[in-house]
Amino acid sequence: MKEVISPERIQARVAELAREIKADHQNEDLVLVGILKGAFIFLSDLARHLGEDVEIDFVRLASYGNSTQSSGEIRLTKDLELELNGRTVLVVEDIVDTGLTLKWFVDHLRERGVRKVEICTLVDKPERREVELELDYVGFEIPSGFLVGYGLDYGEKYRGLPGIYELEL
Repeated sequence: MKEVISPERIQARVAELAREIKADHQNEDLVLVGILKGAFIFLSDLARHLGEDVEIDFVRLASYGNSTQSSGEIRLTKDLELELNGRTVLVVEDIVDTGLTLKWFVDHLRERGVRKVEICTLVDKPERREVELELDYVGFEIPSGFLVGYGLDYGEKYRGLPGIYELEL
């Protein structure tokens, strides 16, 4: 494995993202929705920087399984528990590559009557995008490589690494 982003760079960027989000959402009822499992570490650190005013919920969407490539089939395996109708939702994702899963989820939220949906991702891989998708907050843009660490996994392993690493397959 080769380190791509150090733990220190990640923590500094998460703090910057939180400041941007706070500035953009002053006096606004904001709900963070993390996409499990990958986003849980990022969301946790981000929420601590945002403070006590945010609410948090999670969904679990499956599209990878134990592969390095998305299957293209998206399944909702854990649904939301909070009522989001008429509210502003910040979807927190670990990595956006093809965008297929995230686009499906954003459309799903809009069908549920969410007032506004924004996206915050730790890692963006825009050259892999297969659908048009606007990302509001991006931690890092990384052009290539299969990444693990800081919530990102390969076959449910490597999530607990403090930095982000390229897995050499």
